[in-house]
Amino acid sequence: MSAWQSLPADLPPEVAHFVEQLRLLKDRTGLSLVALGERTAYSKSSWHRYLNATQPPPRQAVVALCRVAGTDAERFCVRWELAVRAWPRTVAPAPAGVPVAGGEGANGATDGGKYGGTYEDVPTVPWWDLLAEAPEPESAPARTSWAASHRLLLYALVLVLVLLLTAVVGAVTLA
Repeated sequence: MSAWQSLPADLPPEVAHFVEQLRLLKDRTGLSLVALGERTAYSKSSWHRYLNATQPPPRQAVVALCRVAGTDAERFCVRWELAVRAWPRTVAPAPAGVPVAGGEGANGATDGGKYGGTYEDVPTVPWWDLLAEAPEPESAPARTSWAASHRLLLYALVLVLVLLLTAVVGAVTLA
């Protein structure tokens, strides 16, 4: 088990509970942050921020950790939703001349601009998950689908033929 730094005292209980459960899940994998970063689409520094409650993780990061740990992601996604609603938002200093949007916090309450707006989950989805979600074109004939799925095989076959042709031409030239 890792020696985790203590969470901020002013952290809402939903966030603290979620981060503690995420830490336990990460520890159960037995992976370092580097190894966890290699097995998911999120870097070591991102996991460091998520597991120390300095930044809320995207939902897909939680799903990726659950997949690596071999556990049900649905339970952790419910905890993620509760934590994200309560996650404190600090407003970053705006560049000069840019108006700062303040007002509603993540839970819908007016906070006088102390916290930013609602949390928007912008997932970073691993490329292998995008392949499974890619829809087939409805109007494409069956042979187009076959050609697309066997394109790599066709490239390999062409490469072998080119190599054989090169060998034959080389043998004829030397003879």
